[in-house]
Amino acid sequence: MIKKIQNFLRDDEGASAVEYGLIIGLIAVALVVIVGTIGGQVQGIFTTVSNALPAAAR
Repeated sequence: MIKKIQNFLRDDEGASAVEYGLIIGLIAVALVVIVGTIGGQVQGIFTTVSNALPAAAR
């Protein structure tokens, strides 16, 4: 019984799954921050282009 408990405590397979989960979570947070930061700039560019299109069609 003690051997089974020691083996359970030494088992680190679950730890790697948790680490991968943390890495994925950090990547997701970074993407949200980047898209939030750049999103306004991209929207401004599209607005400028869409406002210029009717003048270019003449």
